Parts: sequence; C-alpha cells; structure tokens
Amino acid sequence: MASKLLMGDMPELMEKILNNLNNEIDSLYSCALVNRYWCKIAIPILWQDPFSFDESYSFIPKYFSSLSEDTLKECGLTEKISKTLFVYAKFLKVLDLDRFELMVKRWNRIEHFKYIEYIEQDDWKQSPLINIIVNSLLKLFIESGATIHKLVVSFHGPNMIMPEKIFSLLGQNESFFSRLQHLSLGEISRVKIESAISFLRALPKYATKISVLDFNGFEFKFMGSEYDQLQQLIHALIYIIKSQKQLRIFSITNEKGTLTKLYAIISALESQKNSLQEITVENCDYSEEFEVLKNCKNLETLRLRTHCDYKIPIKMLDYNKINTLEIVDYTIETRKMALVLEKTGISLQRLKVVSRWEQIQEVSLLLNAFKTFCPNITYLYIINIEFSTQLIEVIGNLQKLQFLTLMCDVDDVQEEEMKIRAMQFAKILPLTLQYLDLIDGWLETYIDIFLNHCNSPLRKLIFEKLDNEKNTKALIEFCVRKKTLNYVGLNDPSMLNNNIRKEMEAYVVLVPYEDITIDC
Repeated sequence: MASKLLMGDMPELMEKILNNLNNEIDSLYSCALVNRYWCKIAIPILWQDPFSFDESYSFIPKYFSSLSEDTLKECGLTEKISKTLFVYAKFLKVLDLDRFELMVKRWNRIEHFKYIEYIEQDDWKQSPLINIIVNSLLKLFIESGATIHKLVVSFHGPNMIMPEKIFSLLGQNESFFSRLQHLSLGEISRVKIESAISFLRALPKYATKISVLDFNGFEFKFMGSEYDQLQQLIHALIYIIKSQKQLRIFSITNEKGTLTKLYAIISALESQKNSLQEITVENCDYSEEFEVLKNCKNLETLRLRTHCDYKIPIKMLDYNKINTLEIVDYTIETRKMALVLEKTGISLQRLKVVSRWEQIQEVSLLLNAFKTFCPNITYLYIINIEFSTQLIEVIGNLQKLQFLTLMCDVDDVQEEEMKIRAMQFAKILPLTLQYLDLIDGWLETYIDIFLNHCNSPLRKLIFEKLDNEKNTKALIEFCVRKKTLNYVGLNDPSMLNNNIRKEMEAYVVLVPYEDITIDC
C-alpha cells in the first residue's frame, strides 16, 4: 500500500489524505518535498488560501512570474522575475479581499520601500503603484482559471478593490464564482452602500451554489433619504437568498446595533426551507417573520445572541428538531429558557447558555428542565450559574456528556463547602467526558482537590492558570493515573515557572487555551 501511494498509483486516495492536511502548512510543505507526484498534489492545496497566513507576505512575488512584461512595468517591478514551476494563481479557492490588500501592502512596505507614500498609521495615503499591483493580481486570479469557493468581501474604508468591478473581468473566466459556496459580507459603510448594492445584484448571475451566507450589518445608522438605499440593499440581499439552490447556513450580525429590524430578510429564508440547517441572529429585534422558520424542516442549529426574545423561537420549536441551541444575552429569562428546553427535549445535543451581566436567576427551575427533558446533551456550555449541589447532580446525570465548559458564581460558598463541592463535582463527572473548560479561574483554588478525585478520561483540560507545586503535583498524578490527558490549555503557558513547565511537559502538552477551545 505504501509503495503504491509513493509511486502515485492511487491518486484519489492520496489527494484525500493530503486534503485532510489543509490546515497543517508545515506538514504539506514536507509532503511537497517527498517526490514530484506528491508535490503536484500538495502545492495546489497549499495555495488554496494563502492570504489567511498571519503575518505572511513572502508568497506575493510568486504570482508576479505569471504577469506579462507590460503589466510588470506598470506595477513598477523592473527587477528580473524568474518563472515558477506552477501557475499559483489558478489554485486560489479562498479570497478575502481585505486580507489580500493587506498582504500586498505588507510585501510592498518591506520589500519595495521606495514605492511607499504612507506610514503604518496612515494607510489612506496609498501609493498608486500598490493599487495597480492589487488590481493586476486580481485580474490574474480571474484569467488564470481560478474558481473561488469562499469569498470574504467588505464595503468600508479606502479599499483599492471595487468588488462590483470584478464582474467586468469575468468574460475571461465566467466560472470564477461558479463554485462559490461561502459568501461573507463584511460591514457596509455609508460611502460604500452603492458599491454593495451593485455587487449583490450582479452576483446571482454567476453564483447559485452558495451554502453559507454571512451578513455583518452596517457601520452607520440610517437617516432620512438613506432609507431608500437601505431598502435597495435589503432587496439585493433577499435576491441573493432566493437565487441560491441549497442555502444551508445563514448568519446575520448587527455588531453596532444599526440594523434592529430585519426587513423581511428572515422571511426570505422560507425559500430555502428544504435545505436550511443553521441560523444565527445577533443584536437584532425579533418579529413575527420568524414564524416562517417553522417550515424549515431540516433546521437543526439555532443561535440567538444578545437581546434575545424567546417568544418567537418557542413557536418554531414546535416544528423543528433543534439539536444545537445557543442563547447569549445580557440576562437569561429562566422561565422562558426552561420552556425552550422542554420544547427541544430529547433532540437537543449541544447547548450554550451565556448570561453576560448577572448570575442566572431561578436556577432550580432551569436545572429541573435539564434533568427532566434533556438527557442526550453531549456538549454543554454555561456561563454565570451558581455552583450548587443541584447543578453538580444534573451534570452527573448527563451520561452522554463529552464536552463541558463551565463558569460558576462561587462568591456565596464558604471555603469548606467549596472543597466538598469540588470533590463531588470531580467524582460525579460522566465517564464519557473528554473535554473540560473551567473558564475564568472560578475553581482555581481547588484544582488539586478536583484532579485528585476526577475519574473522567479527559483528553483536553483548560484552566485560567496553574502555577504552584500543589496543583502541579495533582496534575501529574492525574496524567499518570488516567493516561488520557493530551493537552492542558492555560491563559499564558510562557508565564509558568520554568521548572514547573518542564516538569509538566514530561506528561502533557501545554498550550494557550484558545488553541484547543471547542465552541458549540
């Protein structure tokens, strides 16, 4: 089998294997060096999404070898440029226009300082040469035969690319957007709203296979005659929604509170009732138009963040089989939340409940709903809940629980009682649990007690910090006893005492907690 893979006798299998390494850049580079055949498979994967590499810009000159001599002169690139083995531009599948511009600026700033007419804090004084380079490379992507699978486009600031102008170049490659699956629309500024409208109106002619659509709202509040522009933009967005064949995931975010009403955007999702699986709504007012979602029989994931009103989702839950539910609000209305849990019942597998401002009130009512109606939870994320014996008991009853993130309020619990509850909590955790995030250090003082009594086969464990001999000893003993723990996530592992870090690293990998955090 190994020899056949090395000789290239099983191309489909080899390609699938290397595609699974698409986020492991170093591994892909190593594969590209094995032999010529592996190189031909690995290089296109490496160049699918080059602009996502943080702080990287060294790849930019690789594209120049595909530009004509006349174009190079227009860009001010007079040095001799060697031809490359591949036409890298045709491999592009993910295009974030803002990141693309940023990478060109960084390359230009470092490699060709003589062309710079601006400083770091004053990007709007942009060199015309950079503008030419950016637009020449964009034209190259299109003409080289690239097909974009994910497009991230925003309409704010002094962007050099006018997104709606892209369509005038598509005569050279009308398939450029034909495989577009993920469209992310960034915040729209007042000066770019006409550009956004033109882009959204033109896109459905070329892209009808979008399955993921994100819309991030506006940078300003509408006033007076601007409502006409708002209506035009909303109609263009609705046109995008209705023109797609199988929209699966829809997200609308209103970060700055400028779009409180949804203006029939949600109603338009009824056109996707046979395919829609997930919807996220953030910082928007909820209205009766949400009732159309009851017709979306395949809707499985519902995320409502900030200013949530559970009245509308409850009506939806009579018709949908929601297995993933996320509720993030300033305060959690416990009685309505309990009714949500009753409606979702045995379908619910993943639940995230975050109270941003204050501890969840009437917690007994909520926990009884958990115990009575939701036995199939595999992922649980709760922020700002009392660390009570009832909570401990309910978590212990979740016999399918695999992932737990918990931040508890312990201000009113006495020290001796905390020791008892920490021990009870450790002992009662289900044997299915693999991931535990004790966010915000609420159990920090009692980590040794917890670890000494925990029997769950944890693979990933997240603390705020772990920096004393007592806790270190308890962690090492847990690793030796259970032999399952692979990673410990900390706020900043580099801040650990060197001796403590070396001692722990003999048993477990220490990483920044964000590297192993699992979200709903």
